[in-house]
Formats: sequence, C-alpha cells, structure tokens
Amino acid sequence: MNSSVRVRFAPSPTGPLHIGGVRTALFNYLFAKQHNGTFVLRIEDTDQTRYVPGAESYIGEALDWLQIPYDEGPGREGGFGPYRQSERKAIYHDYIAQLIASGHAYYAFDSTEDLSELRAQAESQGQTFTYGVANRNTLNNALTRNPAEVTTHLDAGRPYVVRFKIPENRTLVFNDLIRGDVTIQTSVLDDKILFKSDGMPTYHFANVVDDHLMAISHVIRGEEWLPSLALHVLLYESFGWTAPKFAHLPLILKPSGKGKLSKRDGDAGGFPVFPLEWAAEGVVSSGYREQGYAPAAVLNLLAFLGWNPGTEQEVFSKNELITAFNLSRVLKSGAKFDPEKALWFQNHYFQNILDSELVPAYRTYTKSLGVDSGLLDTARIIELVKPRASFVRDLWTQSAFFFEAPTAFDPQGVKKAVKTNTCVLLSGLGDFLGGVADFTQDALSERTKTWALDNDFGLGAVMMPLRLALVGSMQGPDVFAIMAVLGQKETRQRIAYAITSFG
Repeated sequence: MNSSVRVRFAPSPTGPLHIGGVRTALFNYLFAKQHNGTFVLRIEDTDQTRYVPGAESYIGEALDWLQIPYDEGPGREGGFGPYRQSERKAIYHDYIAQLIASGHAYYAFDSTEDLSELRAQAESQGQTFTYGVANRNTLNNALTRNPAEVTTHLDAGRPYVVRFKIPENRTLVFNDLIRGDVTIQTSVLDDKILFKSDGMPTYHFANVVDDHLMAISHVIRGEEWLPSLALHVLLYESFGWTAPKFAHLPLILKPSGKGKLSKRDGDAGGFPVFPLEWAAEGVVSSGYREQGYAPAAVLNLLAFLGWNPGTEQEVFSKNELITAFNLSRVLKSGAKFDPEKALWFQNHYFQNILDSELVPAYRTYTKSLGVDSGLLDTARIIELVKPRASFVRDLWTQSAFFFEAPTAFDPQGVKKAVKTNTCVLLSGLGDFLGGVADFTQDALSERTKTWALDNDFGLGAVMMPLRLALVGSMQGPDVFAIMAVLGQKETRQRIAYAITSFG
C-alpha cells in the first residue's frame, strides 16, 4: 500500500450537497482508505457571490453521518491548510505573479461592455466569441500594450482579469484512469480567466495551486470537469509541477429519460437527492437521513452508481467496499439512479438491525404521534411487524392497531369473514378466553384450536373474524402473537366491540 496517496473532495458551499457529490466523496474515501492514504476536504469558496450560509457545516455533517469522515480539512488540520480557499488569497497572488512573470498568463483590461459587444457581433454572424489564440493579439491586454502602459493601468487601479495564455498549435495527450488517453488540440481552447476582477482566483487556478500545495496524488472528480482537464494539465506544466493522476467519474442520470439527476427528479419521484434535509426560503428538501435510511444503505446504493465489483455480490459493508473498490471497474457511461434499488438496500439493512436496537427509535416516533408505546412489549411488537417494514415509520404503520383498537372494519374483510353464526362464535370464544390462565402465544394457539375443534367450528371460521376483531382488517402478524401482546382484557374487549359491530 502507498501511504503517499492523498485525495480530496472539494465542494463549493453554494447549497446542499447533491447525491452526485456524495458519490464523488465516497469514491475518493474508498480509494484513500484502500491505499492507507489521506482523504482531504477542501472548501472551494472562491465565488463569494454564491456562498450560502450553513452549506459548509452541512457538507461536514453529511460526510460524518455517512461514516466517510475526512482526515484533513476545516477543523481537522493536517499541515496543509488553510482548507478554505477564501483563506488562501495571499497564496494565489504569489502564484499568479509567477505565471505572469514567466509569460504563461497576462493582464486583460477589456471592459464588460467591450466583450459583450464582441459576443453580439459574433452571434450576429452565427459564430461564438472566444478569447484566445485567434484574437488575443488584437484585444485590450498586456500582449498588445507595452510594459509602461500596463504599469500605468495597474497603478491607476484600472479593472483587469488575468488570463492563461494557451499555447498555439499543440496536441495534448493525457491519461485518465477511467477513460484512457484523451487527446485535445489547443486550437479549440480559449484563454481562461485565472484571476477575477474582485481579486479572487477562479476555480481552475485555485484548484491546481491547492492540489499541488496539498500534495494531492489523485484527482477523482465528476465527468463535468473533463473539459477542464486540458487547462489544468497546462497549468501544471507552466509551473513545472508534476500533475496528479486524474479519474473522471460518470454522471448520475435521471431514473428515466435523459440528463443528470436533479432535485426536480426527486420531487417528481418522491425520493431524496440530498443526504440530509435542507431548508431554504421556506422550502424544505427531504434528505435520506430524515427519511430514515441507514447510512450503510445509502453508501451501498452510491457505490453501485458507476462501479461494478465484477461479482454477483450486491451488499457490502464499508470495509468490504474499501477492499473491493478499484478505479479500473468504474464505468465510463452514465449510471441511472434507481429509487427502488435504494429501498431494496434499505430493507436489507433494516432487517439486519436487532429488534432491541430499534426500540428507542420506535418509541420516539410513537411519542411524536402522542402514543405511549412503552405500555406494551415494544420489542416483541417490532419483532412481529419488522419483516414487512423498511423504516421505523413502517413499523408504526404495521403495528398501529396494537395501540388503537379498531372502531371500523375493512368492508372486504367483513364480507369474507362474517357469517350468520360469527357473533355467536366470537361470543363463545370471548368467554372461553376469559378462562385461559396462560395467555402466551403458544398456549393460546393450542387451546383456541382445541376449542374450535371441540365446538365443531372450522379453524378458518374462527381465525378470520378473530383477526378482523383484533386488527380491523385481514392484515397483520400471527393472531395468537397479537393476542399475547394485547393481553387478556384488551383482547376480550376488542372481541366484544366487534360483536356489537358485526351484529
């Protein structure tokens, strides 16, 4: 294992962390841990106009909830900080000065109005305006002004940006660990802005400087950054630095149709696209945590969005994912998001939680509904209904009848279960149950079946109306288990109520 492996997850604090960003964080985390490396969180907040309060803390909380915590980052210093780009401003000024001095970057004084006019002219001719090799020597920049004029402009405080000088007529070939060799002609590239007029670096520049200074060995990021790869590689070259290895992950696509997965898709499909709930401007967006998903289920879901282990195994613990993960098995094509698969993973993990471990969450949930579930054997109730549940809320849906005696009965159940002699049968059964001393599931099963046989009642003629009386429908777990949990008094009261309703 190579302990020099250092990867980073570098989100912008512009809102909630999308599930695609979480997938990127997960793949970086798995790669780092597999190589005994370091997982770095860097907050890329160079665009202060888009900064959203609370977004940074949301990112850290989401990673911690998913149990993929960062090793270095804000609040977890590792000797490579600061880890917020807004706190590294002085560093960027030093490095942009280096590029200008070496001729790889230049000041550009073109006004917003001038550039807008040039774009409009190009559009009128059916073309797209780009600032680069073809026209940079005709525009208002340090390439067309003598050094004295440039100094005068700078001393006068004239607004400027710093642009990268794309080399002419070069064919760039670089390797992507997922996509193989990528070839780009520099003639199609424009002179990107590296430093903005507000004195802050652009993403491209800060990203490269920070990755170098933080000794990042592998850049694992989304496919949307693939078009920027040429510029980033050229920046490394201009500084004389060794570039990290790159891997661009496939997009996460809508469940149906074309395009990237969006919040709108989640709203329409009734599933979250954020790890945690997010509230802004009076609108609350649901999160996997608040919907009751287990962190392990979400990780398992995300791991399979663009990665294939090469085996039939679908359920992985985090440690198993660390062992199995390999960038060579990450797919190039986009991965469709499947909400049903998310539920499948959740059900698997939910069924493997010990019943006793679910008791506190179940009691908290029922308390929020005004129900004191501690009055009955909560662990036993959970054991009975859990096979039909994937979330704590499902446990309540399946078990509400334990705490709320039915006052109405399913019409289809009544039609199927209630016959001419049903009320007489239930009355006799109620009296019989009043004399049962051992009110346990096994004893009730044995004695009730014997009672039905002794009185010439078919077992179905007894069990169907009995279930209806206890539950209000033909659903639910074993009838005798229900009776044992309810107890003798409540069981007989429900039978008595049903008799008055059926009669």
